[in-house]
Amino acid sequence: MSGFRRCKNLPDRPHSAIGGWQRRGYDSCVAADPSKPDLPIQLRGKLLIADPSLRDGTFNRSVILLTEYTTDQGASGLILNQPTGRLVGEYLKSQEFAPLRHLAVHEGGPVSHDQLTFCSFWWSKKLGLRWAVRISAEQAAEHARKPGRIVRAFIGYSGWTSGQLESELRRQSWFHVGPQQDLLGHDHDRGLWSALLRSLSPLHRILAEAPEDPHLN
Repeated sequence: MSGFRRCKNLPDRPHSAIGGWQRRGYDSCVAADPSKPDLPIQLRGKLLIADPSLRDGTFNRSVILLTEYTTDQGASGLILNQPTGRLVGEYLKSQEFAPLRHLAVHEGGPVSHDQLTFCSFWWSKKLGLRWAVRISAEQAAEHARKPGRIVRAFIGYSGWTSGQLESELRRQSWFHVGPQQDLLGHDHDRGLWSALLRSLSPLHRILAEAPEDPHLN
């Protein structure tokens, strides 16, 4: 892949963030009805499930884990359900990446699409879903040897400036839900979107089972 490079530290982001960005201020003020007062919601660690009407090429039927969020600096996360069908070894040839050469590469989002990063996910009985993002190859290999850890490689990530995600939530472009323990047991492919959407309610089940192109129905 021409011009492809490993992830370097991003401005105002930690190189390795365990469980997310360790700062205060994760409340967001989002009003479903503009005539009503804004109500705070917690977004850090939430899953964003794309509304079926969101037909953007990148985010169409996507499931995103919000790994970082503050009201003043915006949000970032990773698309969980868009495998590229390629492996780390196809991109990174040097010996330091040899232990990870068979690791699946996923599409993380449209930002910094020339960067590949390693991330690890696991479930804590006390804290719920935990993650470590932008970890080194050595750390990724170490995580992969630990029981219950799922290590992924991502090209790019998804990002929103301050207020941008809140605006999209007001337009109902996303459903935001807390991750459940069985998330790590699902295949992280296109089927994850419909599986999570069906679990929300009978109405969401109808949406999940509708054809992607309604004109084909």
